Amino acid sequence: MATEDTDASTEMRVDPSRAQHLCANFSSVLSRIHAASSPSQSAVRLIAVSKLKPVNDILALHQPPHSHLHFGENYQQELLQKSLLLPRDIRWHFIGALQTNKCKPLAEQIPNLWCVESVDTTKKADQLEKGRHILCEKEKDYSDVPLRVFIQVNTSGEEEKSGVEPHEATELCKHVRERCPHLKLQGVMTIGAIARSKEAEQGKENEDFVKLREVRNSVAKELGIEEKELELSMGMSEDFESAIRCGSNEVRVGSTIFGQRPSKQDAKIKDTIEEGNT
Repeated sequence: MATEDTDASTEMRVDPSRAQHLCANFSSVLSRIHAASSPSQSAVRLIAVSKLKPVNDILALHQPPHSHLHFGENYQQELLQKSLLLPRDIRWHFIGALQTNKCKPLAEQIPNLWCVESVDTTKKADQLEKGRHILCEKEKDYSDVPLRVFIQVNTSGEEEKSGVEPHEATELCKHVRERCPHLKLQGVMTIGAIARSKEAEQGKENEDFVKLREVRNSVAKELGIEEKELELSMGMSEDFESAIRCGSNEVRVGSTIFGQRPSKQDAKIKDTIEEGNT
């Protein structure tokens, strides 16, 4: 990913026509979320997945009229670079595959990292704990702010998918709650199988989403807490409406908002926009 011109002091511009397009897409997704939600359902958190998209796009949605806060990234270095360029009140979500040796620096270097969505081992949780502890020591504004984490569960049984097996989720959740004081167990997360997502478009419940709901309920019972204390993070561009109908508290939507992504080698951290286009 191209990294030129990432000096935080450089003025950042937003192309008005691009901003208008993004805001229209964003409004459409919000309307679809509202339509899929039941009257009794709590508000669904929308994570705008901005991986491989420039900070200009993120700023367009962070500014009024939407003033959106929650953005998701898949790559640690890209997230770090963007966090240095954008306002501190953005709430970053790391949603990509985690490498154990990257967990500590991820949690240590980004104060406004709001949540890590893909924890699937105790080692990763422990390294995130160490990193957040160090950050809390040096960033006094965050001294009592825990890093939220979701436990990723492999509900589809696909070998290429990350995540703990459903029957292993409780032990990892217990570990986070009991051994990681600088982390907060936010809930459980899954990525549904594409085939099941397509079936869900025809009105069927996605088996993966049903399974995650069952895992959440089981974990809550084992921990002696109410089910509502653990969120469900499930649903992406292709299937977020069916996920919401299954009770999702959080959806991760990227291409439906930002459009097709460039290749990683062609992506830019920041677009250069001529003054006449602002």
